[in-house]
Amino acid sequence: MSRAAGGAPDGHGPAGPLVVVLGASGVVGTAVVAALTRRRVRLRAVARRRPMAPAGPHRAVEVELRAADLTDPGELAEAVRGAHAVVNLVKHDGGWRAAEQDPGSERANVGVMRGLLAGLRADAVSGPPPAVVFSATVSQLGVPGPGPMLGSEPDRPVTAYDRQKLAAERLLKEATAEGLVRGVSLRLPTVFGEVPHSPSADQGVVSAMARRALAGQELTMWHDGTVLRELIHVTDVADAVTAALDHADALAGAHWLLGADRSVPLGEVLALVARAAAEHTGRPPVPVVRVTPPADAPEIDFTSVTVDSTPFRNVTGWRPRVPLRTAVKRTVAAQAARSARPGPADPSGPPLPLPPVPAP
Repeated sequence: MSRAAGGAPDGHGPAGPLVVVLGASGVVGTAVVAALTRRRVRLRAVARRRPMAPAGPHRAVEVELRAADLTDPGELAEAVRGAHAVVNLVKHDGGWRAAEQDPGSERANVGVMRGLLAGLRADAVSGPPPAVVFSATVSQLGVPGPGPMLGSEPDRPVTAYDRQKLAAERLLKEATAEGLVRGVSLRLPTVFGEVPHSPSADQGVVSAMARRALAGQELTMWHDGTVLRELIHVTDVADAVTAALDHADALAGAHWLLGADRSVPLGEVLALVARAAAEHTGRPPVPVVRVTPPADAPEIDFTSVTVDSTPFRNVTGWRPRVPLRTAVKRTVAAQAARSARPGPADPSGPPLPLPPVPAP
């Protein structure tokens, strides 16, 4: 018996393969769902809150929107039942700080991977094993060296968040070696931006700084602004996910670094945010200032991060398409539009750094 769609003997047939996106209501999830609806697939979008229907016309044969507690093994197994491919974008809302002491972080960052693999094992049928694409983070490496990261460096994670992401990635690699799945881990740099009609605001630090600038508040950083970061727009990440699904056989069993070939000083990024916000407010750009970091700030926050994604590009042909200046302007415009809607405004929050961890 094959993992058939609509009873077709080849496992796909006219109904198309079933692609499941876990964590589909987040900013990255919304972008991935939008990209997949442009394909002839059956799509199941799953999140803690029921995802919104994709806007506009699409080519997807079927789009199923489902709410589920993905930390519950039974609900997770049902969510991935019959899948030809799974995209796991789930991560704990609290980020790296919560991972240090919140048990919910491990359940989301590692437990969901463990559960989805168990669900696919219970649902295993003949035919090619399903592809699983996982959103990992470049900071699993730990404190980077002086040159660009290639993905071949030994992993020495510094934070609990990075250790959890690495543990999930290792589970995926083990399942791939066993033949259960074709697992692809995409290690992401700092992801930012927002997609139209997303039910969730981007909670990453670039958007947080955009909200501060639009509110007339100074932008803060924990260093002199010369530290480099690799920034990538959310739509480029979505394109990378679809490229990974297309080339799962060649990519399976390994981790692959994504980058935008544009490591930028953080001071320059914040200056771009301030100028883009000024275009909306009509006021002078807010100042960018240095503040004292908290005592628990990890060392990696003060180390430059650069990424060479050549290996992934050579296999898939993927390239980032959104220039940094355009990406920043889009992000500020999205935050301005969101703050203008009826309802409570997004809080600007306390001073924030620009860490290397993503916000999928």
